Amino acid sequence: MLSETGGEYKNKTKNSFWFIWKKLQKNTVEAKKIRLHKYANILDKYALLEYNATIPGRKLQTVRQGERKMKKQKTAPAESAVQTEKKGTGIQIDKKTVFGITALLLVIMLLAGVLTQVVPRGEYQMDDSGMVINSTYHEFAGDEGKMPWWKIILAPIMVFTSSQITTGIGIVVFIVLIGGTFLILDRSGVLKYIMSSVVRKFEKKKYLLLAVIVFVCMMMSSVVGVLEESLTLVPLAVAISLALGWDSFVGLGISMVSIAFGYTAATFNPFNVGILQTMADLPLFSGLAYRLLFFVCVYVSLVLFLIVYAKKIEKNPEKSLCYESDKELRVRFGAEVDDEALNNPALKKATKTFVGCVGGVLLIVAVSFALQKVDAISDSVKELINYLPLVGMAILFTVGGISAGYIAGIRGKALGGGFLEGVKTIAPCLPMIWAILSITYVLQEGNIIHTILYHVYNLTSSMSKTGALFAIFLFVVALEFIVGSGTAKAFLIMPIVLPLADLLGLTRQSIVLAFTMGDGFCNILYPTSGIMVIAIGMVGISYGKYLRWSWKLFVMEFGLAALAMLGAVAIGY
Repeated sequence: MLSETGGEYKNKTKNSFWFIWKKLQKNTVEAKKIRLHKYANILDKYALLEYNATIPGRKLQTVRQGERKMKKQKTAPAESAVQTEKKGTGIQIDKKTVFGITALLLVIMLLAGVLTQVVPRGEYQMDDSGMVINSTYHEFAGDEGKMPWWKIILAPIMVFTSSQITTGIGIVVFIVLIGGTFLILDRSGVLKYIMSSVVRKFEKKKYLLLAVIVFVCMMMSSVVGVLEESLTLVPLAVAISLALGWDSFVGLGISMVSIAFGYTAATFNPFNVGILQTMADLPLFSGLAYRLLFFVCVYVSLVLFLIVYAKKIEKNPEKSLCYESDKELRVRFGAEVDDEALNNPALKKATKTFVGCVGGVLLIVAVSFALQKVDAISDSVKELINYLPLVGMAILFTVGGISAGYIAGIRGKALGGGFLEGVKTIAPCLPMIWAILSITYVLQEGNIIHTILYHVYNLTSSMSKTGALFAIFLFVVALEFIVGSGTAKAFLIMPIVLPLADLLGLTRQSIVLAFTMGDGFCNILYPTSGIMVIAIGMVGISYGKYLRWSWKLFVMEFGLAALAMLGAVAIGY
């Protein structure tokens, strides 16, 4: 072949690798578009060496040089899990979902403003701890305490001047850290490693995996009061769900929903059972057997619901309400086992580091739980201790994620820049948080929450024991829409309903039970729930679709709560 002249050779090889190479060299833009570098090594090996003699002055790379370059390129990334061709995107908040929910919340804020103009205004006196003092309600005269319309309209700005801003800043910081950390975990390959490891181990026992995850999540919230921290589990749970052939709703079910339902079936939860029993002068964590029975009923019903639904989606994935949005998630999360990731020692070490840091949160939770039971600690200090698990989760989750990214191969500006990029991806959630805080601000400044409480008290005082217990439960469910904090609701309701319960012959233990059941699952029911709206925004599910999927779960939970309250009245619990 080399004996032929250059012209003869050129005519015979217009469709050869050499001709393609020469043609593309004339058009740099076109060469870049089709990523010619993918074919460079092939050309070096099979064509360029042969043409060296026929094209004078051509600086061609020899096969040996090409092999050395290939070896260098191959060994360098082998030490790192960083993806060069396709960078991880971390958490991506669906903007349509965010816009829809934010618009709904602003409408609710305006409706709340209308209520402050038409509902009689009044208030109870409060003690130093912020607890309502019974029998001290008085109604304002005329326009006293009436909220001006300009404050209602400017509520998203005015909220910065209220006590709500502290809570808002805490939530925002937590969300921001989650966004930055998850992008590092995704881009480094740690998220892929965790997902692949779990799926590989349980691919033939996936329903057992589902039941175990639900149990662990329910126990975390039932025992130690984990709730907001569930946001850190949602992306990983959804990735595992997609890899096992399910959809995003199953992922939400084994993470956020399980934790909320565990909060409903509280056993040792210091944030509802502990506070409520202390206020009711009951022995701490007494009445455990009945609450354990309720926990088992909730757990079994939730697992059965998720398994039946997951099997339906396995048979026909197109029946999923999130079928279209899950297509993008499958590409983003790479919903399949990655053997290359599993065999990467750097990724294995990075994952152990991250899991170890997150495991440290359990130690912090245990310490917080133990300190809550120490009588020598003042109530003001205990109130600060309540935030210890959330702060610990934020710090250790972030430190663990950044450390894992560093071990996996992300360094310097790539690490810091990646974290900031992750913060930007979750930033669209912030308007929803401000809108939720604005609703609470309007209702509190409008002085109508105590008015509603006063009239509910008068209504239930003439009911039977069973009717009054149901009314208290429903009031807690309704109040969740405007007062998300369980502690705040307890300080509002318990001083009023406890004397009422004594008058009606209801046990205080049954009041505690009704409160915890009403407070728990509603944390993920209303659009004013920051946890829920952020979680569904992470996976691109609208609030309407979420309700269409979850309404059966909520009806089931209402039914179990009703049976539990009937049983409590019947046995004098």
